[in-house]
Amino acid sequence: MIQLNNIYICHMFKASDKKVRLGILGGGQLGRMLIQEAMNHTLSIHVMDPDEQAPCAEFATEFVQGSLTDFNSVYQFGKQVDLLTIEIENVSVEALEQLEAEGLQVFPQPSVLRMIKDKGRQKLFYKEHQIPTAEFFLIDNKEALLEHAIHFPCMQKLRTGGYDGRGVTKIASLLDVNSAFDAPSVLEKLIDFETEIAVIAARNLSGEIAIYPAVEMKFNASENLVEFLFSPAAVTPEIEKRAQEIAKLLVEKTGIVGLLAVEFFVTKSGEVLVNEMAPRPHNSGHQTIEGNYTSQYAQHLRAILNLPLGSSSLIQPSVMINLLGEPGYEGTAVYEGREEILKIEGVYLHLYGKKKTKPFRKMGHVTVLHPSMEKAKETAIFVKNNLKVIAD
Repeated sequence: MIQLNNIYICHMFKASDKKVRLGILGGGQLGRMLIQEAMNHTLSIHVMDPDEQAPCAEFATEFVQGSLTDFNSVYQFGKQVDLLTIEIENVSVEALEQLEAEGLQVFPQPSVLRMIKDKGRQKLFYKEHQIPTAEFFLIDNKEALLEHAIHFPCMQKLRTGGYDGRGVTKIASLLDVNSAFDAPSVLEKLIDFETEIAVIAARNLSGEIAIYPAVEMKFNASENLVEFLFSPAAVTPEIEKRAQEIAKLLVEKTGIVGLLAVEFFVTKSGEVLVNEMAPRPHNSGHQTIEGNYTSQYAQHLRAILNLPLGSSSLIQPSVMINLLGEPGYEGTAVYEGREEILKIEGVYLHLYGKKKTKPFRKMGHVTVLHPSMEKAKETAIFVKNNLKVIAD
Protein backbone atom coordinates (compact mmCIF):
# COMPACT_ATOMS: atom_id res chain seq x y z
CA MET A 1 0.00 0.00 0.00
CA ILE A 2 1.30 3.48 -0.87
CA GLN A 3 0.62 6.35 1.51
CA LEU A 4 1.09 9.97 0.42
CA ASN A 5 0.81 13.13 2.48
CA ASN A 6 -2.28 15.24 2.10
CA ILE A 7 -1.98 17.72 -0.74
CA TYR A 8 -3.95 20.93 -0.99
CA ILE A 9 -6.12 20.93 -4.13
CA CYS A 10 -6.52 24.15 -6.08
CA HIS A 11 -9.34 24.67 -8.56
CA MET A 12 -6.81 24.25 -11.37
CA PHE A 13 -4.19 21.51 -11.27
CA LYS A 14 -0.92 22.48 -12.91
CA ALA A 15 1.70 20.34 -14.56
CA SER A 16 4.19 21.37 -11.85
CA ASP A 17 1.96 20.09 -9.02
CA LYS A 18 3.04 17.10 -6.96
CA LYS A 19 1.17 13.89 -7.65
CA VAL A 20 -2.49 14.47 -6.88
CA ARG A 21 -4.21 11.43 -5.36
CA LEU A 22 -7.22 10.71 -7.53
CA GLY A 23 -9.71 8.28 -6.04
CA ILE A 24 -12.00 6.18 -8.22
CA LEU A 25 -14.98 4.35 -6.76
CA GLY A 26 -15.38 1.24 -8.89
CA GLY A 27 -12.65 -0.88 -10.41
CA GLY A 28 -14.28 -2.14 -13.60
CA GLN A 29 -13.38 -1.59 -17.24
CA LEU A 30 -14.35 2.08 -17.17
CA GLY A 31 -11.93 2.69 -14.34
CA ARG A 32 -9.26 0.66 -16.13
CA MET A 33 -9.52 2.85 -19.24
CA LEU A 34 -9.55 5.96 -17.05
CA ILE A 35 -6.29 4.81 -15.44
CA GLN A 36 -4.74 4.28 -18.88
CA GLU A 37 -5.47 7.93 -19.69
CA ALA A 38 -4.48 9.16 -16.23
CA MET A 39 -0.97 7.85 -16.83
CA ASN A 40 -0.53 10.88 -19.10
CA HIS A 41 -1.07 13.19 -16.09
CA THR A 42 0.79 13.70 -12.83
CA LEU A 43 -1.67 11.63 -10.82
CA SER A 44 -1.57 8.87 -8.25
CA ILE A 45 -4.56 6.59 -8.83
CA HIS A 46 -6.38 5.00 -5.89
CA VAL A 47 -9.24 2.59 -6.60
CA MET A 48 -11.80 0.84 -4.42
CA ASP A 49 -13.90 -2.12 -5.55
CA PRO A 50 -15.45 -5.13 -3.79
CA ASP A 51 -13.76 -7.57 -6.19
CA GLU A 52 -10.10 -8.24 -5.42
CA GLN A 53 -9.65 -9.28 -9.07
CA ALA A 54 -11.32 -6.18 -10.55
CA PRO A 55 -9.84 -4.97 -13.87
CA CYS A 56 -8.24 -1.96 -12.11
CA ALA A 57 -6.56 -3.95 -9.35
CA GLU A 58 -3.20 -4.52 -11.04
CA PHE A 59 -2.87 -1.00 -12.48
CA ALA A 60 -3.87 1.31 -9.63
CA THR A 61 -1.22 3.00 -7.51
CA GLU A 62 -3.21 1.69 -4.57
CA PHE A 63 -6.13 -0.75 -4.71
CA VAL A 64 -8.54 -1.12 -1.80
CA GLN A 65 -11.01 -3.97 -1.60
CA GLY A 66 -14.20 -2.68 -0.04
CA SER A 67 -17.94 -2.21 -0.39
CA LEU A 68 -18.97 0.74 -2.54
CA THR A 69 -22.33 1.00 -0.79
CA ASP A 70 -21.01 0.94 2.78
CA PHE A 71 -20.81 4.43 4.32
CA ASN A 72 -17.69 3.82 6.41
CA SER A 73 -15.76 2.09 3.63
CA VAL A 74 -16.42 4.88 1.13
CA TYR A 75 -15.84 7.60 3.73
CA GLN A 76 -12.50 6.19 4.89
CA PHE A 77 -11.37 5.69 1.28
CA GLY A 78 -12.30 9.28 0.46
CA LYS A 79 -10.27 10.59 3.39
CA GLN A 80 -7.12 9.17 1.77
CA VAL A 81 -7.43 11.02 -1.56
CA ASP A 82 -7.46 14.60 -2.81
CA LEU A 83 -10.09 14.29 -5.53
CA LEU A 84 -12.79 11.64 -5.85
CA THR A 85 -14.75 10.38 -8.85
CA ILE A 86 -16.80 7.31 -9.81
CA GLU A 87 -17.08 4.75 -12.57
CA ILE A 88 -20.37 3.31 -11.27
CA GLU A 89 -23.45 4.99 -9.77
CA ASN A 90 -24.20 2.37 -7.10
CA VAL A 91 -22.12 3.92 -4.32
CA SER A 92 -22.86 5.43 -0.91
CA VAL A 93 -24.04 8.93 -1.77
CA GLU A 94 -24.34 9.68 1.95
CA ALA A 95 -20.60 9.14 2.38
CA LEU A 96 -19.86 11.34 -0.64
CA GLU A 97 -22.08 14.08 0.79
CA GLN A 98 -20.17 13.94 4.09
CA LEU A 99 -16.81 14.05 2.31
CA GLU A 100 -17.94 17.00 0.21
CA ALA A 101 -19.17 18.81 3.35
CA GLU A 102 -15.69 18.33 4.82
CA GLY A 103 -14.08 19.98 1.79
CA LEU A 104 -13.19 17.10 -0.55
CA GLN A 105 -13.79 17.71 -4.23
CA VAL A 106 -16.20 14.99 -5.41
CA PHE A 107 -17.13 14.85 -9.11
CA PRO A 108 -19.79 14.23 -10.20
CA GLN A 109 -21.25 16.11 -7.27
CA PRO A 110 -23.18 13.94 -4.79
CA SER A 111 -26.38 15.94 -5.40
CA VAL A 112 -26.21 15.11 -9.11
CA LEU A 113 -25.42 11.47 -8.40
CA ARG A 114 -28.30 11.16 -5.92
CA MET A 115 -30.74 12.33 -8.58
CA ILE A 116 -29.37 10.28 -11.47
CA LYS A 117 -28.96 6.94 -9.66
CA ASP A 118 -32.72 6.93 -8.99
CA LYS A 119 -34.58 6.62 -12.30
CA GLY A 120 -37.68 8.05 -10.65
CA ARG A 121 -35.83 11.20 -9.59
CA GLN A 122 -34.37 11.39 -13.09
CA LYS A 123 -37.83 11.37 -14.64
CA LEU A 124 -39.08 14.04 -12.23
CA PHE A 125 -36.02 16.15 -13.09
CA TYR A 126 -36.89 15.94 -16.79
CA LYS A 127 -40.46 16.94 -16.06
CA GLU A 128 -39.42 19.88 -13.88
CA HIS A 129 -37.06 21.25 -16.53
CA GLN A 130 -39.31 20.45 -19.52
CA ILE A 131 -36.86 17.94 -20.98
CA PRO A 132 -38.66 15.73 -23.54
CA THR A 133 -39.05 12.16 -22.31
CA ALA A 134 -41.57 9.34 -22.53
CA GLU A 135 -44.73 9.61 -20.45
CA PHE A 136 -44.21 7.87 -17.12
CA PHE A 137 -45.73 6.88 -13.79
CA LEU A 138 -44.01 6.12 -10.48
CA ILE A 139 -45.16 2.98 -8.68
CA ASP A 140 -44.19 1.36 -5.37
CA ASN A 141 -44.92 -2.31 -6.12
CA LYS A 142 -46.26 -4.61 -8.81
CA GLU A 143 -49.83 -4.39 -7.50
CA ALA A 144 -49.82 -0.72 -8.50
CA LEU A 145 -49.42 -1.83 -12.11
CA LEU A 146 -53.12 -2.70 -12.15
CA GLU A 147 -53.97 1.01 -11.77
CA HIS A 148 -52.18 1.73 -15.05
CA ALA A 149 -53.44 -1.18 -17.17
CA ILE A 150 -55.03 1.30 -19.57
CA HIS A 151 -51.51 2.45 -20.52
CA PHE A 152 -50.12 -1.01 -21.39
CA PRO A 153 -47.83 -1.89 -23.14
CA CYS A 154 -45.20 -0.24 -20.90
CA MET A 155 -41.63 -0.74 -19.76
CA GLN A 156 -41.07 -1.23 -16.04
CA LYS A 157 -37.69 0.00 -14.77
CA LEU A 158 -36.43 -0.45 -11.23
CA ARG A 159 -35.72 2.96 -9.73
CA THR A 160 -32.35 1.82 -8.38
CA GLY A 161 -29.89 -1.00 -8.94
CA GLY A 162 -30.50 -1.75 -12.62
CA TYR A 163 -27.65 -1.74 -15.13
CA ASP A 164 -26.63 -3.31 -18.47
CA GLY A 165 -30.22 -4.20 -19.34
CA ARG A 166 -30.99 -5.63 -15.90
CA GLY A 167 -33.85 -4.15 -13.91
CA VAL A 168 -35.94 -3.55 -17.03
CA THR A 169 -38.92 -5.62 -18.15
CA LYS A 170 -41.76 -5.23 -20.62
CA ILE A 171 -45.35 -5.21 -19.32
CA ALA A 172 -47.38 -5.96 -22.43
CA SER A 173 -50.65 -6.95 -20.73
CA LEU A 174 -52.17 -8.01 -17.41
CA LEU A 175 -50.64 -11.44 -17.98
CA ASP A 176 -47.20 -9.95 -17.27
CA VAL A 177 -48.08 -8.42 -13.89
CA ASN A 178 -47.28 -11.54 -11.85
CA SER A 179 -43.72 -11.66 -13.20
CA ALA A 180 -43.15 -7.90 -12.80
CA PHE A 181 -40.69 -6.35 -10.35
CA ASP A 182 -42.20 -5.98 -6.89
CA ALA A 183 -40.23 -2.85 -5.98
CA PRO A 184 -40.32 0.94 -6.51
CA SER A 185 -40.22 1.44 -10.27
CA VAL A 186 -40.78 3.75 -13.18
CA LEU A 187 -43.56 2.65 -15.51
CA GLU A 188 -42.83 4.17 -18.89
CA LYS A 189 -45.13 4.16 -21.89
CA LEU A 190 -43.67 2.10 -24.71
CA ILE A 191 -42.08 4.27 -27.39
CA ASP A 192 -42.41 3.37 -31.06
CA PHE A 193 -38.87 4.47 -31.84
CA GLU A 194 -36.86 4.40 -35.05
CA THR A 195 -33.45 4.18 -33.42
CA GLU A 196 -31.54 4.84 -30.19
CA ILE A 197 -28.73 7.37 -30.04
CA ALA A 198 -26.47 8.80 -27.37
CA VAL A 199 -24.59 12.04 -26.81
CA ILE A 200 -21.77 12.56 -24.33
CA ALA A 201 -21.27 16.01 -22.87
CA ALA A 202 -18.56 17.33 -20.57
CA ARG A 203 -18.35 20.31 -18.24
CA ASN A 204 -15.42 21.51 -16.16
CA LEU A 205 -15.52 23.50 -12.93
CA SER A 206 -15.10 26.75 -14.85
CA GLY A 207 -18.30 26.04 -16.78
CA GLU A 208 -16.72 25.20 -20.14
CA ILE A 209 -18.81 22.64 -22.04
CA ALA A 210 -17.91 20.20 -24.83
CA ILE A 211 -20.46 18.10 -26.71
CA TYR A 212 -19.62 14.96 -28.69
CA PRO A 213 -21.35 14.03 -31.97
CA ALA A 214 -24.29 11.66 -31.56
CA VAL A 215 -23.70 7.93 -31.90
CA GLU A 216 -26.19 5.24 -32.88
CA MET A 217 -26.65 2.08 -30.83
CA LYS A 218 -27.78 -1.36 -31.96
CA PHE A 219 -28.81 -3.77 -29.20
CA ASN A 220 -28.73 -7.51 -28.66
CA ALA A 221 -32.47 -8.16 -28.56
CA SER A 222 -32.34 -11.04 -26.09
CA GLU A 223 -30.01 -9.43 -23.54
CA ASN A 224 -30.79 -5.71 -24.08
CA LEU A 225 -27.06 -5.00 -24.37
CA VAL A 226 -25.37 -2.80 -26.97
CA GLU A 227 -23.73 -4.99 -29.64
CA PHE A 228 -22.72 -2.33 -32.18
CA LEU A 229 -22.22 1.42 -31.93
CA PHE A 230 -21.91 3.64 -35.01
CA SER A 231 -20.17 7.01 -34.90
CA PRO A 232 -21.47 9.31 -36.25
CA ALA A 233 -25.15 8.39 -35.98
CA ALA A 234 -27.09 8.08 -39.24
CA VAL A 235 -29.61 10.78 -38.34
CA THR A 236 -30.68 14.03 -39.93
CA PRO A 237 -28.83 17.27 -39.07
CA GLU A 238 -31.98 18.43 -37.29
CA ILE A 239 -32.06 15.39 -35.01
CA GLU A 240 -28.32 15.68 -34.36
CA LYS A 241 -28.72 19.34 -33.42
CA ARG A 242 -31.71 18.65 -31.17
CA ALA A 243 -29.92 15.83 -29.30
CA GLN A 244 -26.86 18.00 -28.71
CA GLU A 245 -29.03 20.90 -27.53
CA ILE A 246 -30.78 18.67 -25.01
CA ALA A 247 -27.48 17.22 -23.76
CA LYS A 248 -26.10 20.74 -23.30
CA LEU A 249 -29.25 21.79 -21.45
CA LEU A 250 -28.97 18.79 -19.12
CA VAL A 251 -25.33 19.60 -18.34
CA GLU A 252 -26.30 23.19 -17.56
CA LYS A 253 -29.34 22.30 -15.46
CA THR A 254 -27.54 19.64 -13.43
CA GLY A 255 -24.39 21.73 -13.09
CA ILE A 256 -22.39 18.53 -13.30
CA VAL A 257 -18.60 18.57 -13.33
CA GLY A 258 -17.30 15.65 -15.38
CA LEU A 259 -19.09 13.64 -18.06
CA LEU A 260 -22.78 13.20 -18.71
CA ALA A 261 -23.84 10.47 -21.15
CA VAL A 262 -27.40 10.96 -22.43
CA GLU A 263 -29.30 8.20 -24.20
CA PHE A 264 -32.21 9.09 -26.50
CA PHE A 265 -35.06 7.47 -28.37
CA VAL A 266 -35.62 8.88 -31.86
CA THR A 267 -39.25 8.24 -32.72
CA LYS A 268 -40.58 7.43 -36.16
CA SER A 269 -42.11 10.92 -36.25
CA GLY A 270 -38.71 12.53 -35.56
CA GLU A 271 -39.06 13.33 -31.85
CA VAL A 272 -35.93 13.14 -29.71
CA LEU A 273 -36.81 11.83 -26.23
CA VAL A 274 -34.39 11.33 -23.33
CA ASN A 275 -34.30 7.73 -22.17
CA GLU A 276 -31.82 8.07 -19.30
CA MET A 277 -28.43 9.52 -18.44
CA ALA A 278 -25.24 8.44 -16.69
CA PRO A 279 -22.82 10.79 -14.85
CA ARG A 280 -19.57 9.07 -15.86
CA PRO A 281 -17.67 7.55 -18.77
CA HIS A 282 -20.09 5.36 -20.67
CA ASN A 283 -20.31 2.40 -23.04
CA SER A 284 -21.50 4.80 -25.76
CA GLY A 285 -18.13 6.57 -25.69
CA HIS A 286 -15.57 3.76 -25.96
CA GLN A 287 -14.96 4.50 -29.64
CA THR A 288 -13.73 8.00 -28.75
CA ILE A 289 -10.36 6.53 -27.72
CA GLU A 290 -9.38 6.17 -31.39
CA GLY A 291 -12.24 7.86 -33.21
CA ASN A 292 -12.23 11.37 -31.67
CA TYR A 293 -9.50 13.92 -30.99
CA THR A 294 -10.18 13.73 -27.25
CA SER A 295 -11.38 10.47 -25.74
CA GLN A 296 -14.16 10.49 -23.18
CA TYR A 297 -11.63 9.38 -20.55
CA ALA A 298 -9.24 12.23 -21.33
CA GLN A 299 -12.20 14.62 -21.31
CA HIS A 300 -13.42 13.37 -17.93
CA LEU A 301 -10.00 13.95 -16.40
CA ARG A 302 -9.74 17.39 -17.97
CA ALA A 303 -13.17 18.27 -16.57
CA ILE A 304 -12.61 17.12 -12.98
CA LEU A 305 -9.09 18.64 -12.91
CA ASN A 306 -10.60 21.86 -14.32
CA LEU A 307 -8.29 21.85 -17.32
CA PRO A 308 -9.34 23.22 -20.73
CA LEU A 309 -11.62 20.73 -22.47
CA GLY A 310 -10.35 19.06 -25.63
CA SER A 311 -11.89 18.86 -29.09
CA SER A 312 -14.72 16.34 -29.28
CA SER A 313 -14.66 16.23 -33.10
CA LEU A 314 -14.42 12.99 -35.06
CA ILE A 315 -11.14 11.86 -36.58
CA GLN A 316 -12.81 9.18 -38.69
CA PRO A 317 -16.11 7.28 -38.77
CA SER A 318 -15.97 4.33 -36.41
CA VAL A 319 -17.87 1.24 -35.31
CA MET A 320 -17.54 -0.16 -31.79
CA ILE A 321 -18.31 -3.83 -31.13
CA ASN A 322 -18.92 -4.95 -27.56
CA LEU A 323 -17.02 -8.17 -26.95
CA LEU A 324 -19.38 -10.37 -24.93
CA GLY A 325 -18.88 -13.80 -23.43
CA GLU A 326 -20.25 -16.51 -25.72
CA PRO A 327 -23.39 -18.38 -24.65
CA GLY A 328 -22.60 -21.81 -23.26
CA TYR A 329 -19.14 -20.90 -21.94
CA GLU A 330 -18.15 -20.13 -18.37
CA GLY A 331 -14.68 -20.21 -16.87
CA THR A 332 -11.20 -18.87 -17.65
CA ALA A 333 -11.49 -16.60 -20.69
CA VAL A 334 -9.97 -17.60 -24.03
CA TYR A 335 -10.03 -15.17 -26.96
CA GLU A 336 -10.56 -17.16 -30.14
CA GLY A 337 -9.75 -15.38 -33.43
CA ARG A 338 -7.71 -12.54 -31.91
CA GLU A 339 -4.79 -12.92 -34.31
CA GLU A 340 -7.08 -12.96 -37.34
CA ILE A 341 -8.86 -9.70 -36.56
CA LEU A 342 -5.65 -7.89 -35.53
CA LYS A 343 -4.26 -8.36 -39.05
CA ILE A 344 -6.84 -5.85 -40.32
CA GLU A 345 -5.89 -2.19 -40.68
CA GLY A 346 -7.98 0.13 -38.53
CA VAL A 347 -8.97 -2.51 -35.95
CA TYR A 348 -8.25 -1.73 -32.28
CA LEU A 349 -8.75 -4.36 -29.58
CA HIS A 350 -9.41 -3.50 -25.93
CA LEU A 351 -9.55 -6.36 -23.44
CA TYR A 352 -10.78 -5.56 -19.93
CA GLY A 353 -8.59 -8.01 -18.03
CA LYS A 354 -11.46 -10.06 -16.63
CA LYS A 355 -10.11 -13.51 -15.92
CA LYS A 356 -13.47 -15.30 -15.98
CA THR A 357 -16.04 -15.25 -18.74
CA LYS A 358 -19.73 -16.12 -18.66
CA PRO A 359 -22.54 -15.71 -21.21
CA PHE A 360 -22.94 -12.08 -22.32
CA ARG A 361 -20.44 -10.70 -19.81
CA LYS A 362 -18.66 -7.60 -21.16
CA MET A 363 -15.10 -8.79 -21.72
CA GLY A 364 -13.79 -6.06 -24.00
CA HIS A 365 -14.55 -4.03 -27.09
CA VAL A 366 -13.19 -3.55 -30.57
CA THR A 367 -13.18 -0.25 -32.46
CA VAL A 368 -12.99 -0.19 -36.25
CA LEU A 369 -11.97 3.01 -38.03
CA HIS A 370 -12.37 3.68 -41.75
CA PRO A 371 -13.09 6.77 -43.89
CA SER A 372 -16.16 4.90 -45.20
CA MET A 373 -18.80 3.99 -42.64
CA GLU A 374 -20.03 1.18 -44.89
CA LYS A 375 -16.55 -0.33 -45.00
CA ALA A 376 -16.20 0.08 -41.24
CA LYS A 377 -19.50 -1.79 -40.77
CA GLU A 378 -18.34 -4.62 -43.05
CA THR A 379 -15.17 -5.01 -41.00
CA ALA A 380 -17.13 -4.84 -37.75
CA ILE A 381 -19.37 -7.70 -38.86
CA PHE A 382 -16.27 -9.74 -39.72
CA VAL A 383 -14.88 -9.02 -36.25
CA LYS A 384 -18.19 -9.95 -34.63
CA ASN A 385 -18.28 -13.27 -36.51
CA ASN A 386 -14.65 -14.23 -35.96
CA LEU A 387 -13.65 -12.99 -32.49
CA LYS A 388 -15.20 -15.10 -29.74
CA VAL A 389 -14.77 -15.21 -25.96
CA ILE A 390 -14.94 -18.83 -24.88
CA ALA A 391 -13.60 -20.75 -21.87
CA ASP A 392 -10.82 -23.29 -21.63
